[in-house]
Amino acid sequence: MLSKPKLSVQFFGAAGEVTGSKFLLSYGEDQVMIDCGMFQGLKELRLLNWQDLPVNVNKIQNVILTHGHLDHVGYLPRLVKQGFTGNIIGSLPTLSIAEIILLDSAKIHEEEAEKANKEQYSKHHPALPLYTIKDAENTIKYFKHVAVNEWNELNNNMSFRMQYNGHILGATFVEIMVADKTLVFSGDIGRKDDLLLSNPQQPEKADYLFIESTYGNKLHPKEDLKEILKHHVNQTIYNRGILIIPSFAVERLQSLMYLFWQLFKRNEIPDIPIFIDSPMGHDVLKLFKQYPNWHNIDEATFKAMCNHFNIITSYRDTWKTIDNPQPKVVIAGSGMVTGGRVLTYLQQKLDMDNTTVLLVGYQAEGTRGRALLEGTHELKIFGKYIPVKAKIAHIDSLSAHADQKELLQWMSQLENKPKKVFLIHGESSALEAFRVKIESTFSYEVVIPKLNEIYELE
Repeated sequence: MLSKPKLSVQFFGAAGEVTGSKFLLSYGEDQVMIDCGMFQGLKELRLLNWQDLPVNVNKIQNVILTHGHLDHVGYLPRLVKQGFTGNIIGSLPTLSIAEIILLDSAKIHEEEAEKANKEQYSKHHPALPLYTIKDAENTIKYFKHVAVNEWNELNNNMSFRMQYNGHILGATFVEIMVADKTLVFSGDIGRKDDLLLSNPQQPEKADYLFIESTYGNKLHPKEDLKEILKHHVNQTIYNRGILIIPSFAVERLQSLMYLFWQLFKRNEIPDIPIFIDSPMGHDVLKLFKQYPNWHNIDEATFKAMCNHFNIITSYRDTWKTIDNPQPKVVIAGSGMVTGGRVLTYLQQKLDMDNTTVLLVGYQAEGTRGRALLEGTHELKIFGKYIPVKAKIAHIDSLSAHADQKELLQWMSQLENKPKKVFLIHGESSALEAFRVKIESTFSYEVVIPKLNEIYELE
């Protein structure tokens, strides 16, 4: 009599930290990876991006993506280079976003390696990109979209379904049925009453639940976003300075545009020039037009909003904007100040006291954004240290991640008691606080996995 295959999960990322989401589910010969993200932040984590996974990658049959953010898709080109040839599965908007993000990420890696070699500020000779545009293009060939809310077969033993999860365009949580068990991977869970998106759906059954914990120890403050933005615009005009807003290109950028446009439309702010300097964000704007059923802005409103802003596409125009002395607002990637066009603005303007840098989302440990948030007196950009004389401000309530109360609400509709709840995608303080809260609220068994740990699921 053949013994029943063992079901296990191995945590290759987002285990004890926020980024690098990668979870390998194995059942006998069948293997599927949920998300395949890049580590961001601390140097010891970023170095992991250069390492091959400690498994036979060509045995992984499928990768299922919960959504298109870099910390959920950014390792895919490395996985393909290691021998993966299976399907990379996601919703249509998720795959469209992943394509944009991977190509943009590859371009940044190539440009930074070239700049480091030219200016000789890297310890590596030569400095190499983590992956190239060609690597990204090769990865995109394996993309396969599926419809949400429908069960799909992965192989003879596994089936899965994706359900709407708010957070960003195309984001879902994933249910996998295997060996008479239901496993739920939350991905990143969106907010209730989001500016652009509908409320997340909720799982109804989970024998094993894998839930994000980014804000597992916090409640988002009730801030008047429009009043905060009005204040910073008026101060920028008064100081004849620049308001720089580092922004994630997906969802956050569009939310900021919507808020600023509403303020202007209602005559609550002057007609200050607002520049959108994010080639990736520009591409994502096209996806909002392409996938109207995934967000709540009607076509006429969206068109009017986009026409109000100065959208920069060329690096030459980035410098024209910097050199123009008039007061202005610049929204530029990236959201955690890890790369992108915002670095050029900060390199030129961070040492000026009439500059304000407004951080509008989660800043992972080890990122430049986190350093600014914690009051650093200087910031290393392109190998040089820039003094921080600008005012640093922060808005927490624009986050696209559910807070502790919203996370508990999301998991509150389960009809059964999970055998285990795994906390992922959080810093240690958030993970521990959320563990205590779940245990006291639901009496569930909660596990905080460590990097590379394997758990057998009975």
